[in-house]
Amino acid sequence: MPDDVHNLLREQLDQYSVGFPSTDSGVEMKILEKLFNEEEAEMFLNLSLSPETPEAVAERISLDSETVAALLERMAEKGLLFRLRKGASAHYSAIPFIVGIYEFQLKSMDRELAELVDRYFDEGFGLQMAEQTMPLRPIAVNRSIAVLRPVAPYEDTLEIVRSQKLIAVGDCICRKEKGFLGKACDKPLEACLSFGPQAQYYVDLGMARFITQEEAFEILECCEAAGLVPQPDNSQRPLAICNCCGDCCGVLTNIKRHPRPAELVVSNYYVELEEDLCCACEVCLDRCQMEAVAMGAEGVAVVSLDRCIGCGLCVTTCETGALSLRSKQEDRRREPPVKFADAMVNMAKKRGKSLIPIKMRKHP
Repeated sequence: MPDDVHNLLREQLDQYSVGFPSTDSGVEMKILEKLFNEEEAEMFLNLSLSPETPEAVAERISLDSETVAALLERMAEKGLLFRLRKGASAHYSAIPFIVGIYEFQLKSMDRELAELVDRYFDEGFGLQMAEQTMPLRPIAVNRSIAVLRPVAPYEDTLEIVRSQKLIAVGDCICRKEKGFLGKACDKPLEACLSFGPQAQYYVDLGMARFITQEEAFEILECCEAAGLVPQPDNSQRPLAICNCCGDCCGVLTNIKRHPRPAELVVSNYYVELEEDLCCACEVCLDRCQMEAVAMGAEGVAVVSLDRCIGCGLCVTTCETGALSLRSKQEDRRREPPVKFADAMVNMAKKRGKSLIPIKMRKHP
């Protein structure tokens, strides 16, 4: 039976990002009890999304600073919060379950946790995702974009990488999780890029390795060849780029179930088909992660724009040029927030949630 502190922890996590909804089975509580002991859960409730020193946290909650520092460091090593190093000091903050705690379980993922999370994606997140903004946004693979207009830097994976000084690559947590269940696809495992402080955190925890910009470009090229959708977090200055498949990715697999995935994502491109050029090779059917392409009665491909998320994977392997990626009209284009913190605020507001931690709210 979940204790009060874990129930409050679930409520706290439900404020962030895509939330942490309750289920009839209570599987979400089993996840929290596996990851957090009572002391860790209590400490998480005292953290905000703004990084703080252990001394600042200790002063606010009237505890010994050394005790707080030791606990925060232990939680950081377990991927239960975010640690930002500034010189010789460390700052700690709360994080969402997605994107956050789940992704930071690369070292601790086992079959038990994989089974729990797999169930939870079906019973919790899968039912709620259609009602909210996604934390990730699909962007077009570079070779697919027709030069019809200037491409914004935040929509160009190569430009995103070029703007980074610190880059790391680690395994995809989704494909790793599915591997424990015998459901993983054959796509590349080491495929997720992180930048700046997040890259440093991943490397510090032994979950990733530093790479150069040139190595990052090679990884993006390899992922495109394998049919993976590049998905940075939903901001103009992303902290990471995931390379995702429709078989394992928690975001893509859930929006794939929706009859109109295009409505759920922030994407400014769509695929256009020139029927006279289609040779019916069906390569595009395999490349599309949203099942937006099918063979029509006339023996040529048919594209469902309700399902197309504008990634361009079908375009890069269309040898006849029948498929091309087009920019949406101005009134249909959507610009992501500048920072991911802004996206967090927007997601919370849309879901009617407050980012103020439960213990910091002023009750009448």
